[in-house]
Amino acid sequence: MPMAKEIKLRKGLDIRLKGVANPVKKKPTTQKVFAVVPDDFYGIKPKVTVHEGDKVLVGDALFVSKQNEELKVVSPVSGVIERINRGERRKVLSIEIVSDGKQEAKDFGKKSVQDMDAASVKAFLLETGMFAFMKMRPYDVTAVPTDEPKAIFVSAFSKMPLSADFSFVVKGQETCFLKGLEALSKIAKVYLGISPEQKGLFDSVSKDVEVTIFDGPNPSGNVGVQINHLSPVNKGEVVWTIGAEEVIFIGRVVLTGKVDLTRTIAVAGSEVKEPVYVDTPIGIAVKDLLAGNLKKQDHVRIINGNPLVGSKTNIDGYLGAKVTEVCVIPEGDDIDEVLGWIRPRFNQFSVNRSYFSWLQGKKSYDLDARIKGGQRHIIMSGEYDRVFPMDIFAGYLIKAILVGDIDRMEQLGIYEVAPEDFAVAEFVDSSKLELQRIVREGLDMLRKEMS
Repeated sequence: MPMAKEIKLRKGLDIRLKGVANPVKKKPTTQKVFAVVPDDFYGIKPKVTVHEGDKVLVGDALFVSKQNEELKVVSPVSGVIERINRGERRKVLSIEIVSDGKQEAKDFGKKSVQDMDAASVKAFLLETGMFAFMKMRPYDVTAVPTDEPKAIFVSAFSKMPLSADFSFVVKGQETCFLKGLEALSKIAKVYLGISPEQKGLFDSVSKDVEVTIFDGPNPSGNVGVQINHLSPVNKGEVVWTIGAEEVIFIGRVVLTGKVDLTRTIAVAGSEVKEPVYVDTPIGIAVKDLLAGNLKKQDHVRIINGNPLVGSKTNIDGYLGAKVTEVCVIPEGDDIDEVLGWIRPRFNQFSVNRSYFSWLQGKKSYDLDARIKGGQRHIIMSGEYDRVFPMDIFAGYLIKAILVGDIDRMEQLGIYEVAPEDFAVAEFVDSSKLELQRIVREGLDMLRKEMS
């Protein structure tokens, strides 16, 4: 591999939280019921292809996209379809599967990547259900198979608080990861973003993969930041993105011919007794994943993902298809502080040094889920730009979305962004706006307008 170029980022903010997962792997005590949630594959309108009581193998299709039936989502376990949960207007909420514990998989046949072209790789990814893990910019939705992307981006690290360490996750799976990258490079040029600590980890990567070192605070690990610095998305262009561990999924099915959707999940947070990594297929029940590992059952927030970009779930929920960690932090709804606004707060984090805790250097905090304030008018103080390492005026883009000015949104770079790119800005926002929700609504508005 040629010498990787390095990009130094100065804007951003590292948030250190207690409960980072230790580099130790464990298995869940029980793994009985799994569920696949169509909303985890944003942009797909599901058409269910199974019925309650059907037996399925790992790799059997559970539902396909109504827009393109070649695009499908497959079962992570072998067993029996127990329940298809539907909501209003018969929306599919989840498909529950009772595992038989055997993990019998459908055989798609081993492949030689060297002998494949772009069309055959894409067809194989669609056939095995791996394509459903691909996302696209613009719009940050599941990629469209008929598109021709100018590049595919993979980030091998995350600076989000309590995020999984991919350097630990990939140990023993390097061959699958590299084979997955090689397969993707047949479709389009692949950009792999790594951290300075990962230098030398991927030296044997294919010559068709461009490796770039991103050195800087959170969100330097965001694939959106890396796209912005290497190959910005203009109107009419398409870029695909995929998670690093999902590249391992691709490598496995190429090398073995069988789908294996087993992830190494970081179980983290200050309310977890033993923060560790757990090997499990996607969709495991949260109660099985956290069994016996919670300090308490009440007044905690369980998050599918990390605290900045994850979604709130509960003990009866299921592991998201694309998340790499499950975090448990205090909810904060049982706290009653006397004169809380005037206390020196040595154990609370402040970006603006409002608390005395900044005198204690780089320490980890036990933050809860409280917002600590209500929504206010947008304060144009440049606070977004101080933590937003992209060549985009974040504050003006948010205002353009709020007023529905599509032309202005396009001029300000909405094609390049995803909600997660605004996570740190949302954390520091003194206006207490839900920036990620606003960006998601803006992207949906633009997608509807362009369809």
